[in-house]
Amino acid sequence: QKQFVESGGGLAQPGGSLRVSCVASGFTLGYYAVAWFRQAPGKEREGVAVINTSDGSTYYADSVKGRFTISRDNAKSTAYLQMNNLKPEDTAVYLCDVPRIGRGQGTQVTVSS
Repeated sequence: QKQFVESGGGLAQPGGSLRVSCVASGFTLGYYAVAWFRQAPGKEREGVAVINTSDGSTYYADSVKGRFTISRDNAKSTAYLQMNNLKPEDTAVYLCDVPRIGRGQGTQVTVSS
């Protein structure tokens, strides 16, 4: 059974940092690209970052470029999203997604003073 478990969300102050993690099981994560999306109340789901498997290349939404870093540890079947210089508009549920495989339930990130 393919499963995704996100963790690491929470409350951060503006300018602070958080790292969210996604542990995948039931398949070999190393064979697939991994994406992070976010869903804020009343807003459409937004693609945040992607990391490929072939060369480790990464892509970021303009809204997070320079502040967020996506990475992966295939041996641990885990993907990460390091978020620095957080802003209130980063408040959302963050979900990891593996195309054609599935998506996690998400972890809440709240940025507020």
